Amino acid sequence: MTTENVLQVSNVYKQFGNKVVVKDVSFNVKKGEIFGLLGPNGAGKTTIIRMMTTLLRQNDGQILVNGFDTVTQSRLARQQFSVTGQTAAIDQDLTARENLMIFGKLNGLNHAAARARAIELLTDFDLIHSADQTLATFSGGMRRRLDLAVSLIGMPAILFLDEPTTGLDPRTREQMWQAVQELVAKGSTVLLTTQYLEEADHLADRIALIDHGQLKAIGTPDELKQQVGGRQFRLEVAFSNSVKQAEEVIQDTLALPVHIDDQTLTVSLGQTKLTTVAEILNQLQAVNIPISHFAIEPPSLDDVFLKMTVGKN
Repeated sequence: MTTENVLQVSNVYKQFGNKVVVKDVSFNVKKGEIFGLLGPNGAGKTTIIRMMTTLLRQNDGQILVNGFDTVTQSRLARQQFSVTGQTAAIDQDLTARENLMIFGKLNGLNHAAARARAIELLTDFDLIHSADQTLATFSGGMRRRLDLAVSLIGMPAILFLDEPTTGLDPRTREQMWQAVQELVAKGSTVLLTTQYLEEADHLADRIALIDHGQLKAIGTPDELKQQVGGRQFRLEVAFSNSVKQAEEVIQDTLALPVHIDDQTLTVSLGQTKLTTVAEILNQLQAVNIPISHFAIEPPSLDDVFLKMTVGKN
């Protein structure tokens, strides 16, 4: 990965009527990285993507795509990227091969080059054996893979992926992840939005967290996790009628709030020493509370999302 910025968002504002939906947002995306844009529904992510892809104009600030201004050089900016959204842009009445060839020609390829590129992508996305079937026979996962293949027909330097794996089964989602990583390995840059936090954790080199139109945090997944606190103590009791007593033992020892989810109790340790955790386990054993599982682990990206967005503003 180089330090060259291929996407630059600088002090961007956007409002609709009297409502400001993006407030002074700035971030850069480096060449060759997968950059995650995360936030709750209505946080402003889609508006930012639409401005970056020239579908909307910002009220203030600047966005550069490979050095081209999205407002004053919109045509040149559009030539730098491809977009894969949540819904397929492919023709349901054509075969996979025909769809790819049409988009190849729309991207300036001659017939032979479009055919060769179609075969390459059908192979890469494990669709070659279904190449000449109409899309009516395709599963949802196959259609999403074809939609991503279509977006890559022109070998874009930058790819915007807007929730590309929504509704996919775990196996197909894994295939999509692999395709994205292979794309980046060949030199492309990806900006990803997703509702699946484990997906962002797995794929993204860096993440920007947006809430109420503002940039709340930016960094690698590990850096964001460190911002919300250190290790967590997670404990699962064997019986539901033991939860309350286990909570009291933990609170009496740590004087910290305990989050309860069914029979699992979680507490942020901060600077707490591990000997204190051992003391809790000994006390639980002393009062005959059986434990199914316990672990000391770093916070998850879910914890980052909840602590940095819920209840803010």
